Amino acid sequence: MTYPENPILVLIDVDPSGDAASSTAALIGAASTIGAPIALVVGGSQAAVDAAAVAGAAVVLTADGDATALTVPIVDALQAAFDRVEPDAVLVSNSITGRDVAGRFAVRARLALAVDAVGVSRDDEGIVAHHSVYGGSYLVDAAATFGAPVITVRQGAVDARVEAVASPQVEVLQVAASGAVAATAGAVEAVEVASSRPELRGATRVVSGGRGLASKEKFVLVEELADALGAAVGASRAAVDAGYIPQSHQVGQTGVSVSPQLYVALGISGAIQHRAGMQTSKTIVAINKDGEAPIFDVADFGIVGDLFTVVPQVIAALEARKK
Repeated sequence: MTYPENPILVLIDVDPSGDAASSTAALIGAASTIGAPIALVVGGSQAAVDAAAVAGAAVVLTADGDATALTVPIVDALQAAFDRVEPDAVLVSNSITGRDVAGRFAVRARLALAVDAVGVSRDDEGIVAHHSVYGGSYLVDAAATFGAPVITVRQGAVDARVEAVASPQVEVLQVAASGAVAATAGAVEAVEVASSRPELRGATRVVSGGRGLASKEKFVLVEELADALGAAVGASRAAVDAGYIPQSHQVGQTGVSVSPQLYVALGISGAIQHRAGMQTSKTIVAINKDGEAPIFDVADFGIVGDLFTVVPQVIAALEARKK
């Protein structure tokens, strides 16, 4: 198979059902800004291959996965794809699995590793990764001095889209097992919780609540606004520590980093640890009764007022527009 010029190898995250993760479109979109995206699907279904093509990958490489061995089979497949394609860079989602695979592969291939990038670009010398560091206080660039960089991209950080490919070139890779020691997964009892809300990591809209909600019962106001906006629900560490919502919803340095198109902060003071996880959002709206709250330093729009008065009015206005 002949590959396009300036190839960028993109590892597609695959969920337990075999489908492509929600990060697929943005990851391939990011690759398209620096070259020609070539997707790698390991252990995925036909739906995952189709999703990569819809996201804009003209070439999709596939490899068998292993339901019991963790990470290593994916690294083996990535190694085979890398040797075959010889890409200018490797892009991986900054998910739990993605970070593990990227680190292992970079060590194995002796390549530079750039993690949690909020953007990528190309200059005369090669590929550049852009990062938000020190709690979001600075934006810095990183580039490899030799070889193709391995870059994990923060989910939701890059809003690039590519036209769908109707008939992608699909190639099945023959992967030689490395024999590296791999952790194994045993039987897991699945607990499914039905929700119409999007997943927090990678969501295009997020509504988060903080200590200002005052109680678990009043935190439902955050959920109501999120439902009106079709948004995911987040929280500050203070709200999580107070027991208003589970830790899986925590946004910040010790929680989930998000970069949605819209981030709404309700009753969040804006400690630097929280801002580190959300201030790369495209538009930030803050509602807080304290006009001196640090959250207003990064907000694009701010309302100083009682959120228990303001938010119901916002919800009512949004519902009225739907009629």
